[in-house]
Amino acid sequence: MGLELPVFQPLPSPQEQAFLVEVAFKGMRKGFFTSTDASLRVNDWVLVEVDRGRDVGRIKSLGGVAQQKCGGADAHGIVVRHADDEEVRQSYVLRADEERVRRKTREMVEQHQLKMKVSDAEWQWDRNKLTIYFTAERRVDFRQLVRDLARTFRTRIELKQIGVRDEAAQLGGVGRCGRQLCCATWLREIKPISLQLAKDQSLSLNPQQISGTCGRLMCCLTYEHDAYLAARKRFPREGKTIRTVVGTERVISIDIWRNTVTLQDENRQRRTIDVEQLKTETVVAPAVPRADAAADKPSRPSLPNPAQPQRPPRRPRRQPEPRPE
Repeated sequence: MGLELPVFQPLPSPQEQAFLVEVAFKGMRKGFFTSTDASLRVNDWVLVEVDRGRDVGRIKSLGGVAQQKCGGADAHGIVVRHADDEEVRQSYVLRADEERVRRKTREMVEQHQLKMKVSDAEWQWDRNKLTIYFTAERRVDFRQLVRDLARTFRTRIELKQIGVRDEAAQLGGVGRCGRQLCCATWLREIKPISLQLAKDQSLSLNPQQISGTCGRLMCCLTYEHDAYLAARKRFPREGKTIRTVVGTERVISIDIWRNTVTLQDENRQRRTIDVEQLKTETVVAPAVPRADAAADKPSRPSLPNPAQPQRPPRRPRRQPEPRPE
């Protein structure tokens, strides 16, 4: 009987190892795909395999960078190959046709008298799917609209409801600062913004002054919020009463940029001083020792607590009787 040696499978070459690729499509839509082509580079046009067809997009990141952006999510498909010039030209033709699709969809929405706003339309590269983005305040029954759209454009229709902030990120625009919208250029994730951010930065609470083009609070309110919180730790809390060399004063307002504090005394006289000067003028109240405080405190007799059940008094132990001799 001969000795049988185990059969080892050959290790894959570096060119055959799969890695993750981030592909960007129209607007801020992106997807993560796997590929074994080592010749892929950032900004290359690629043909990817998606649900029910193929699409053309541009590589934004790959390898470890794409793995960090993915956050452990599953890949949407695979990268088929590089897209040639004709396929890229076809994608630009579809982008130009989407304006006609959006106008036609808006007309059909008005015919059905639906309370929804059509924001954008997006063709899949192989024209097997047409995605319509819309915003609405309430839930909309668009089943009949989908049937009419499928009959008109002869393809699979997907109506996707988005928020007003997602709409601004997809359509783009110019903000109050004169630059392109952050959500449409570089901001990866749109986080919720609260009015407390404006209060911490002492900004005007007028919605017209702190709202963006989408009508919601501006995303840039979060950029310097941590710096404001760190700077406010050097100042006393507004409304706090402190003792200074002048007397008892109350903190009216603070200014972290000028490094000043506005105080008001008992006679309602205000003054503005530097925060470092305030530290030198603050009078620390002397601490009372605990022993003296305990001696000065009159002792009170302990009273039974009616909430606690009282134990019955213990009976005296009975002495045993002496036995007769």
